[in-house]
Amino acid sequence: MPKRQRPPKAYKNIPFLNSADARTIRILSEYYEPLARFKKHKIKNSIVFFGSARAGSQDTNQNLHNYYQDAESLAKMLTEWSISREDGKQHYYICSGGGPGIMEAANKGASMAGGKSIGLNISIPMEQYPNDYITEDLMFEFHYFFIRKFWFMYLAKAMVIFPGGFGTMDELFEAITLIQTKKITKPLPIVIFGRDYWDNVLNLDTMIKYGTIDDDERHLLYFSDTVDDTFNYLINRLDGRDQANS
Repeated sequence: MPKRQRPPKAYKNIPFLNSADARTIRILSEYYEPLARFKKHKIKNSIVFFGSARAGSQDTNQNLHNYYQDAESLAKMLTEWSISREDGKQHYYICSGGGPGIMEAANKGASMAGGKSIGLNISIPMEQYPNDYITEDLMFEFHYFFIRKFWFMYLAKAMVIFPGGFGTMDELFEAITLIQTKKITKPLPIVIFGRDYWDNVLNLDTMIKYGTIDDDERHLLYFSDTVDDTFNYLINRLDGRDQANS
């Protein structure tokens, strides 16, 4: 009598792994698999770029097109600075949400500088595909937004927030809430780039007037309009952080 065929091992049982019962396994996978890759590449520090996925290099909206160019230039300058430091190794990696628009511009700028960059993509109904400039082994695809956000925050040593929509605002407010509540205690400079946009969207004066935030909490954010100003602010903050930790 022939031997019965063995059933699949639990970790190869695809219907089970995709079931509600295995949700915690999928969540842990989205933590441990990126962790293994970041360890492999010795990546401990990132500079995160957030902004609209609708900004294109040849966008018909000139305002968004200008921000795309600024994000590309800033990412290139930061990557060149990171590589040109004393030992010639890349210390800070540009990290984006992995998709088009400002995300693409950030990864593109890092690539133009000869550096590696990270893309934390997310599977959503709009079919956001990874852009062409992410370093191959640092391209990730997430299902769970909260694990993706963890990886944005965990490696981040600075953030630049370009004009964007609901997703960008969600990521911004997540970061400043964690800083405000001291869930994040490391130095984390956050630059709000593009006052023409953000002064109309984010009115901190009104929040202070109504007492929903304190006046000193305004200083959790640094507002900037130029690539050079943002670059100089960030490298001064990051250099100071490195010297304090040396």
